[in-house]
Amino acid sequence: MQVTELALPGVKIIEPTYFEDYRGYYCETYSMRTLAEYGITDEFVQDNHSMTLKRGTLRGIHFQNNPVPQIKLVRCTKGAIKDVVVDLRRNSPTFKQWLAVELSAENRRQIWIPSGYGHAFLTLQDNCEVQYKVTGLYEPKLDRAIAWNDLEIAVEWGIDNPIVSQKDMQAPTLAESDVNLTMELNSR
Repeated sequence: MQVTELALPGVKIIEPTYFEDYRGYYCETYSMRTLAEYGITDEFVQDNHSMTLKRGTLRGIHFQNNPVPQIKLVRCTKGAIKDVVVDLRRNSPTFKQWLAVELSAENRRQIWIPSGYGHAFLTLQDNCEVQYKVTGLYEPKLDRAIAWNDLEIAVEWGIDNPIVSQKDMQAPTLAESDVNLTMELNSR
């Protein structure tokens, strides 16, 4: 397994080792023991799986507020996505900064997203499947979204009119939101 630090603190690309032969391949997509060697010791409590039918569909920017923020380990198992991470920790030196990586069934990369960050993705192909693990159970009262087109964050999506859900169309801007994530409470 290869782990690479990205530009935002704590955000990492994880590339599992694939063992391939004439039958196909095998890999460990998650190993608590292996990740502990890289200082990642968080335990997951829920697995999520989404399937998106159309290219150009945007999901996010989603997060869960304190006291149950979520760390995520995200991978695309069918198709390809532009995966976006936004620092929502109000007292962070990188507050409002974002980064994007391509995750696909072909490149087999995963992204580790610490708590305190918002997450979104744009499908680059039809019929995309995204699977992710989270460290906090889903709490509807803490579930939040920030407008995908918030000018203060200014994510460069590369698309003008994505397909978005009603929830994401009505999401507040960062300035209007009640985000309560900070570095102290979200140091994992």
